[in-house]
Parts: sequence; C-alpha cells; structure tokens
Amino acid sequence: MPLIPEEPQIHEKAQGPRATPASGRTASTPRPVPGPRPAAPPRPGRPGPVRPTAPAQRTPRDTAAVKPGPPGPATPSAPAVAPAAPAADAATVTTPQIQLIPATPDGALDAAEEAVDLLLDSGRTPGDVLVITTGEPHPWAAHELSFGDAAYWAQHDAGDDVFYADAAVAERAKSRAVVVVAVNGGPEAAAATALAAAHTRAGALLIVCGEPQRINLVLGAGV
Repeated sequence: MPLIPEEPQIHEKAQGPRATPASGRTASTPRPVPGPRPAAPPRPGRPGPVRPTAPAQRTPRDTAAVKPGPPGPATPSAPAVAPAAPAADAATVTTPQIQLIPATPDGALDAAEEAVDLLLDSGRTPGDVLVITTGEPHPWAAHELSFGDAAYWAQHDAGDDVFYADAAVAERAKSRAVVVVAVNGGPEAAAATALAAAHTRAGALLIVCGEPQRINLVLGAGV
C-alpha cells in the first residue's frame, strides 16, 4: 500500500543531539536538539592486531543525569519516533507500524542516523534496532566487514548493539523490534529487497527514510 508522506510521528522523546554523521555527509534537514550526548563506551576488543578507530556505536543516554534548565523560547522540535506498545511482545506483532521520513538519497543515511538517536534517547536499547541501507554501506558496516565476514556477523548474533546491513545481505539479519531503512541510492531492486526484508523483520516499527515517490513506487509494486 503506498505511503502518504507526512512528518514522522516518532513519539519517543528526543533529548540529545545525534551522533556526528559519517564523514563527507551533510544532513538534508538540520534539526536543533538540546544538550550534549555522553560519548559511547568503546566496543570490547577482539584478539589480534589493534584496529583503527571505528565509527562509534551509540548507547542510550543516561537521562537521569541531565538536569532541566530554565524554560527558554519555543523552538521547532526534532521529529519524534513512535514507540511500540510497552506491553506488546515484538515476536507477536505481525504487522509493524510504518513511518516515512522524506529525505533525498544523499540525506537518507543522516535521516536514519537521527531516527536511531531518537529511538535510543527514548529508551530503546541498541540491540532493538537494525538499519538497512540500499546504496553506500554505513561506515560502521564497511569498517567491521574489513575484518572479515565472520567477525561482522558475530556482532549481529550478539544482539547487543545497533546493527547496520546492506540490502544485499539484509535477508540474513534476524528480526528486531525496530528496523530503519535508508534509501540512500542503489538500483530499484536494492530498494525492493531492503523494504521486503525490513517489513518481515520489524517486530513493532518500520521507519523508511527516502524519497516518498520512489518508496511508494516500490511499495506499489507489491513489496
């Protein structure tokens, strides 16, 4: 069923800025958010040679440590991510809620990163989230794959962090409560594969970041 572009209703409260976008990328729609986010803890090391620094994975922010400041002038709020029903078991949800965040191919990955930040800020654990790209892989995925396919999928199986996968391997990924798709380029077949895989793996929420017309065409083709 085609989607009607709308401002995403990601209702989980966002309280911190998004992580620094991948090198060379510029978010298509800057969204001001208050306060700095604490740096994510380092990933446990593996035996072997010391690796170059990888793009940092994020962890939920300790909101209890943030003291509210004095009220200020109203500012536009960042798009909110709708939470799954607290009492629902992701395994029992057969049809995830679908949300569309309009973005150009160049801005889709940044929009997906912001959605992930908001999900973590609102209480989602990193292991709840899977991100699928249709074009250029996420820098974290490219970095981890440089150490081998087995090590990359071992992190997926551990299920304790946000996992980034290319559309070509998305069908190998396990289901997670939230799946975010960044339609950041690639052929139509890649978008169709990513959306089909995402729809079957999203337990509660599917967020699609991309051009509404292109996404509706893919969805209208029966994905």
